Amino acid sequence: MTTPEGSARVLPQVAPGRDTFDALVIRTDFGDDESWQAVLGELRLPWGPDGEFPARVCVVDEPAWSGAAADEVLAAVDDDDYLSVVFLADRHTTESPVRALLALSTIWEDESGLDPVYYQELLDAPEPREFRTVPGQVHAVQVNVTLGTMGFGEFAAAASTEPDQVLRPF
Repeated sequence: MTTPEGSARVLPQVAPGRDTFDALVIRTDFGDDESWQAVLGELRLPWGPDGEFPARVCVVDEPAWSGAAADEVLAAVDDDDYLSVVFLADRHTTESPVRALLALSTIWEDESGLDPVYYQELLDAPEPREFRTVPGQVHAVQVNVTLGTMGFGEFAAAASTEPDQVLRPF
């Protein structure tokens, strides 16, 4: 969970005024600027059933994050109590025809102390930690998971029904 220089990656103060509903997107692949610009363009489009909501996104676009793994990103955002989901623009994103970002749940629970008699269902089927989503769904995921309208697992389940395992608009 460190950079090649040996120090842990730290999120910059990209948005001290970042709202709870702003999606946080971290770029971890710097091999295709044209694809990245297309991702940014899609992330900045209004969203909602009729495009009535403005896009709210905070982007970390710093080469220091090049090659960062999911666990590394989750460790860096661990102290943000208001962040439920973080999105990665990784190599898969830039190579995917639909520019599928990796959505990562920042919420996890230590299930090691749960009594299996009462929590067997939870222990048998833990919440998924990640799924892929098209850029146009980032805001819907961010807002709904933050509000608790839908759970991260519900979005992951919807993505899993797609042939390429990528969440698209319902």
